[in-house]
Amino acid sequence: MALEPMRRTLDHPLPIHDLWDNPALLEWVERYVRDQMDGPRALHFLGLSRYLKYRKTSAITEPWGWKDPRNSFTLPLWLRLFPDARIIHIRRHGVDVAQSLKVRGEQGMASITAHYQRYGALAALRPKRSGFMESPRCAKIEGGFSLWADYLEEVENRLQALPDQQKLEIVYEDFLANPIEMIGPIAQFCGLDCGAEAARAGVADIRPSRALPHKADEELALFAKENAHVLARFGY
Repeated sequence: MALEPMRRTLDHPLPIHDLWDNPALLEWVERYVRDQMDGPRALHFLGLSRYLKYRKTSAITEPWGWKDPRNSFTLPLWLRLFPDARIIHIRRHGVDVAQSLKVRGEQGMASITAHYQRYGALAALRPKRSGFMESPRCAKIEGGFSLWADYLEEVENRLQALPDQQKLEIVYEDFLANPIEMIGPIAQFCGLDCGAEAARAGVADIRPSRALPHKADEELALFAKENAHVLARFGY
Protein backbone atom coordinates (compact mmCIF):
# COMPACT_ATOMS: atom_id res chain seq x y z
CA MET A 1 0.00 0.00 0.00
CA ALA A 2 1.64 3.23 -1.09
CA LEU A 3 1.03 6.58 0.56
CA GLU A 4 1.10 8.75 -2.55
CA PRO A 5 0.35 12.14 -1.00
CA MET A 6 3.51 12.01 1.12
CA ARG A 7 6.61 12.98 -0.80
CA ARG A 8 9.20 10.71 0.69
CA THR A 9 10.95 7.69 -0.74
CA LEU A 10 12.17 4.31 0.44
CA ASP A 11 15.72 5.57 0.81
CA HIS A 12 14.95 9.09 2.11
CA PRO A 13 12.03 8.56 4.53
CA LEU A 14 12.70 11.25 7.13
CA PRO A 15 10.44 13.95 5.58
CA ILE A 16 7.43 11.93 6.73
CA HIS A 17 8.11 13.25 10.23
CA ASP A 18 6.64 16.56 9.03
CA LEU A 19 3.31 14.82 8.58
CA TRP A 20 2.99 13.91 12.25
CA ASP A 21 3.38 17.60 13.15
CA ASN A 22 0.49 18.64 10.90
CA PRO A 23 -2.79 17.23 12.33
CA ALA A 24 -4.98 18.73 9.61
CA LEU A 25 -2.89 17.23 6.83
CA LEU A 26 -2.67 13.91 8.66
CA GLU A 27 -6.46 13.69 8.80
CA TRP A 28 -6.70 14.22 5.05
CA VAL A 29 -4.01 11.64 4.38
CA GLU A 30 -5.81 9.16 6.63
CA ARG A 31 -9.05 9.82 4.76
CA TYR A 32 -7.29 9.35 1.43
CA VAL A 33 -5.74 6.03 2.47
CA ARG A 34 -9.08 4.74 3.79
CA ASP A 35 -10.72 5.60 0.47
CA GLN A 36 -7.97 3.85 -1.46
CA MET A 37 -8.21 0.73 0.68
CA ASP A 38 -11.97 0.57 0.35
CA GLY A 39 -12.09 1.49 -3.33
CA PRO A 40 -11.22 -0.35 -6.56
CA ARG A 41 -7.49 -0.13 -5.84
CA ALA A 42 -8.02 -2.67 -3.06
CA LEU A 43 -7.92 -5.22 -5.88
CA HIS A 44 -4.14 -4.80 -6.11
CA PHE A 45 -3.73 -5.83 -2.49
CA LEU A 46 -6.54 -8.36 -2.06
CA GLY A 47 -6.19 -10.20 -5.34
CA LEU A 48 -9.16 -11.05 -7.52
CA SER A 49 -10.76 -13.80 -5.41
CA ARG A 50 -10.65 -11.87 -2.13
CA TYR A 51 -11.69 -8.66 -3.85
CA LEU A 52 -14.78 -10.35 -5.26
CA LYS A 53 -15.55 -11.69 -1.78
CA TYR A 54 -14.91 -8.57 0.33
CA ARG A 55 -14.82 -5.63 -2.13
CA LYS A 56 -12.91 -3.51 0.39
CA THR A 57 -10.11 -4.01 2.88
CA SER A 58 -12.14 -2.93 5.90
CA ALA A 59 -14.56 -5.81 5.29
CA ILE A 60 -11.97 -8.58 5.63
CA THR A 61 -12.93 -11.03 8.38
CA GLU A 62 -10.00 -13.45 8.10
CA PRO A 63 -6.52 -12.80 9.54
CA TRP A 64 -4.42 -10.71 7.19
CA GLY A 65 -1.40 -8.47 7.10
CA TRP A 66 1.43 -7.15 4.98
CA LYS A 67 5.19 -6.83 5.01
CA ASP A 68 6.82 -3.52 4.13
CA PRO A 69 9.97 -1.97 5.67
CA ARG A 70 8.42 1.47 5.16
CA ASN A 71 6.03 0.61 7.99
CA SER A 72 8.93 1.56 10.27
CA PHE A 73 8.22 5.19 9.36
CA THR A 74 4.51 5.05 8.50
CA LEU A 75 3.45 3.12 11.62
CA PRO A 76 1.70 6.11 13.29
CA LEU A 77 -0.69 6.36 10.35
CA TRP A 78 -1.40 2.64 10.19
CA LEU A 79 -2.17 2.57 13.90
CA ARG A 80 -4.77 5.27 13.31
CA LEU A 81 -6.36 2.94 10.77
CA PHE A 82 -5.80 -0.31 12.70
CA PRO A 83 -5.34 0.55 16.40
CA ASP A 84 -5.39 -3.13 17.43
CA ALA A 85 -2.83 -4.27 14.86
CA ARG A 86 -0.14 -6.71 15.96
CA ILE A 87 3.31 -5.47 14.98
CA ILE A 88 6.12 -7.90 14.13
CA HIS A 89 9.54 -6.33 13.73
CA ILE A 90 12.22 -8.49 12.08
CA ARG A 91 15.78 -7.33 12.69
CA ARG A 92 18.52 -8.46 10.26
CA HIS A 93 22.25 -7.78 10.20
CA GLY A 94 22.88 -4.37 8.65
CA VAL A 95 25.65 -5.39 6.28
CA ASP A 96 23.53 -8.19 4.82
CA VAL A 97 20.63 -5.77 4.38
CA ALA A 98 22.87 -3.20 2.70
CA GLN A 99 24.33 -5.79 0.34
CA SER A 100 20.86 -7.08 -0.54
CA LEU A 101 19.70 -3.54 -1.37
CA LYS A 102 22.81 -2.96 -3.47
CA VAL A 103 22.33 -6.17 -5.47
CA ARG A 104 18.64 -5.49 -5.98
CA GLY A 105 19.43 -1.99 -7.22
CA GLU A 106 22.03 -3.29 -9.66
CA GLN A 107 19.60 -5.86 -11.03
CA GLY A 108 16.88 -3.25 -11.44
CA MET A 109 19.25 -0.86 -13.17
CA ALA A 110 20.40 -3.58 -15.57
CA SER A 111 16.79 -4.37 -16.47
CA ILE A 112 15.77 -0.74 -16.95
CA THR A 113 18.82 0.24 -18.98
CA ALA A 114 18.40 -2.82 -21.21
CA HIS A 115 14.79 -1.81 -21.83
CA TYR A 116 15.87 1.72 -22.70
CA GLN A 117 18.67 0.57 -24.99
CA ARG A 118 16.28 -1.70 -26.82
CA TYR A 119 13.41 0.72 -27.31
CA GLY A 120 15.16 4.10 -27.17
CA ALA A 121 12.71 7.01 -27.35
CA LEU A 122 9.78 4.58 -27.36
CA ALA A 123 10.62 3.71 -23.77
CA ALA A 124 9.10 7.06 -22.82
CA LEU A 125 5.68 5.61 -23.64
CA ARG A 126 5.99 3.60 -20.45
CA PRO A 127 8.21 5.69 -18.17
CA LYS A 128 9.47 4.41 -14.86
CA ARG A 129 8.86 6.95 -12.09
CA SER A 130 12.01 6.02 -10.19
CA GLY A 131 14.28 6.50 -13.20
CA PHE A 132 17.23 4.21 -13.87
CA MET A 133 17.72 3.24 -10.24
CA GLU A 134 15.05 2.97 -7.57
CA SER A 135 17.41 3.82 -4.72
CA PRO A 136 20.63 5.67 -5.63
CA ARG A 137 21.51 5.92 -1.94
CA CYS A 138 21.76 2.13 -1.78
CA ALA A 139 23.99 1.82 -4.83
CA LYS A 140 26.92 1.79 -2.41
CA ILE A 141 27.18 -0.41 0.66
CA GLU A 142 27.74 2.64 2.86
CA GLY A 143 24.44 4.20 1.78
CA GLY A 144 22.42 1.05 2.34
CA PHE A 145 24.03 0.52 5.73
CA SER A 146 23.25 4.06 6.91
CA LEU A 147 19.67 3.59 5.69
CA TRP A 148 19.41 0.38 7.73
CA ALA A 149 20.50 2.31 10.81
CA ASP A 150 17.93 5.05 10.11
CA TYR A 151 15.16 2.48 9.87
CA LEU A 152 16.15 0.61 13.02
CA GLU A 153 16.42 3.79 15.04
CA GLU A 154 12.97 4.85 13.86
CA VAL A 155 11.25 1.54 14.54
CA GLU A 156 12.84 1.20 17.98
CA ASN A 157 11.47 4.61 18.95
CA ARG A 158 8.03 3.69 17.65
CA LEU A 159 7.91 0.30 19.37
CA GLN A 160 8.81 1.77 22.75
CA ALA A 161 5.43 3.48 22.82
CA LEU A 162 3.48 0.26 22.22
CA PRO A 163 2.32 -2.19 24.90
CA ASP A 164 4.16 -5.51 25.02
CA GLN A 165 1.13 -7.49 23.86
CA GLN A 166 1.02 -5.51 20.62
CA LYS A 167 4.61 -5.96 19.47
CA LEU A 168 6.99 -8.82 18.77
CA GLU A 169 10.63 -8.45 17.80
CA ILE A 170 12.43 -11.25 15.97
CA VAL A 171 16.10 -11.56 15.08
CA TYR A 172 16.26 -12.85 11.52
CA GLU A 173 19.33 -14.99 12.14
CA ASP A 174 17.76 -16.59 15.24
CA PHE A 175 14.69 -17.50 13.23
CA LEU A 176 16.79 -19.12 10.50
CA ALA A 177 18.62 -21.16 13.14
CA ASN A 178 15.46 -22.42 14.93
CA PRO A 179 12.41 -21.82 12.73
CA ILE A 180 10.35 -24.74 14.03
CA GLU A 181 10.75 -23.51 17.61
CA MET A 182 9.88 -19.91 16.81
CA ILE A 183 6.95 -20.34 14.44
CA GLY A 184 4.58 -21.43 17.21
CA PRO A 185 5.05 -18.33 19.41
CA ILE A 186 4.79 -16.11 16.33
CA ALA A 187 1.47 -17.71 15.36
CA GLN A 188 0.23 -17.40 18.93
CA PHE A 189 1.14 -13.72 18.99
CA CYS A 190 -0.93 -13.25 15.84
CA GLY A 191 -3.87 -15.15 17.32
CA LEU A 192 -3.51 -18.05 14.89
CA ASP A 193 -3.77 -21.79 15.49
CA CYS A 194 -0.60 -23.57 14.44
CA GLY A 195 -0.33 -27.31 14.93
CA ALA A 196 2.87 -29.30 14.52
CA GLU A 197 2.11 -30.28 10.93
CA ALA A 198 1.26 -26.72 9.90
CA ALA A 199 4.41 -25.46 11.63
CA ARG A 200 6.63 -27.89 9.75
CA ALA A 201 5.00 -26.97 6.45
CA GLY A 202 5.37 -23.28 7.20
CA VAL A 203 9.13 -23.45 7.69
CA ALA A 204 9.93 -26.17 5.15
CA ASP A 205 11.63 -23.74 2.78
CA ILE A 206 13.68 -21.93 5.44
CA ARG A 207 17.42 -22.15 4.73
CA PRO A 208 19.73 -21.59 7.72
CA SER A 209 22.58 -20.97 5.26
CA ARG A 210 21.08 -17.57 4.46
CA ALA A 211 22.22 -16.21 7.82
CA LEU A 212 25.13 -13.72 7.83
CA PRO A 213 26.34 -14.21 4.23
CA HIS A 214 28.62 -11.17 4.55
CA LYS A 215 31.04 -13.27 6.60
CA ALA A 216 31.98 -15.21 3.47
CA ASP A 217 32.92 -12.02 1.61
CA GLU A 218 36.25 -10.47 2.57
CA GLU A 219 35.26 -6.89 1.73
CA LEU A 220 31.89 -7.11 3.46
CA ALA A 221 33.41 -8.75 6.53
CA LEU A 222 35.93 -5.91 6.74
CA PHE A 223 33.14 -3.35 6.36
CA ALA A 224 31.28 -5.02 9.23
CA LYS A 225 34.39 -4.88 11.39
CA GLU A 226 34.93 -1.20 10.62
CA ASN A 227 31.32 -0.44 11.56
CA ALA A 228 31.14 -2.68 14.62
CA HIS A 229 30.17 0.31 16.81
CA VAL A 230 27.05 0.95 14.70
CA LEU A 231 26.12 -2.72 14.62
CA ALA A 232 26.51 -2.94 18.39
CA ARG A 233 23.94 -0.18 18.85
CA PHE A 234 21.36 -2.49 17.35
CA GLY A 235 22.33 -5.76 18.97
CA TYR A 236 24.96 -7.07 16.54
